[in-house]
Amino acid sequence: MNIAGHRIPLFFSLILWAILWEIMGHTDAKLILPPLSAIAYRIIEIVPTKSFIDALAITGKAFFIGSMISLCVGIPLGVLMGRSKLADGLLLPWVNVFLSAPLSALVPVIMVLAGIGETTIILTVVLFAVWIVMLNARAGVKDITPSLVEMSKSFGASLYQRFVHIYIWSALPEIIAGIRLGLIRAVKGVIIGQLLVSVVGFGTLFDIYLSHFLMEHFWAVVLVIFAFAFAINGVLAWAEKSVRYYAASR
Repeated sequence: MNIAGHRIPLFFSLILWAILWEIMGHTDAKLILPPLSAIAYRIIEIVPTKSFIDALAITGKAFFIGSMISLCVGIPLGVLMGRSKLADGLLLPWVNVFLSAPLSALVPVIMVLAGIGETTIILTVVLFAVWIVMLNARAGVKDITPSLVEMSKSFGASLYQRFVHIYIWSALPEIIAGIRLGLIRAVKGVIIGQLLVSVVGFGTLFDIYLSHFLMEHFWAVVLVIFAFAFAINGVLAWAEKSVRYYAASR
């Protein structure tokens, strides 16, 4: 970011927004948007408590299982879509539909099929995350130089060997980008699932804080979740940049 010819780190934009938030917190808006300093104090107060740790464990378990299912299903299917016109024709319309659809409206359908419990929350995470993982894996495989695949076939490489040594490695930048976007959507999915399906984990904390109008506590939990999603995005964005040379080798 450049201002008046000077390069300003993007981190300073967060500082600017923090200052604006603190100012807003000392106006009449403080009933809804408390001062950031007060919220920071609540974070320090809430995080070590048993209720927060229990909520984190429940939410983290659903997030991890749902994310792993999304990656283990989405990446192979995305690679298959990129290499098979038949699979691409069958799956791509559904991928596009679910990417553009309001997925929150489908959560009650999952609840009817799987009941009220952890299974439904995990399936909600998968519903939010798997489609973008598939689409990015497909895009990466589509860009692979055909001569690489032909060369592997001429040397007698099996389908599994082509999948591991050609498709995955050559499409790695797009696959990691899909993982990054998928995990961010998974954070959204696990919170929505806990709020709509069964009030557990962070959904319980949100329900308690909002019902008692404890806005400092509410925003403290929200900022912790935002920080978690931001950390995932930052780590995977760095990983994505570190493997960009694979794209050049295509």
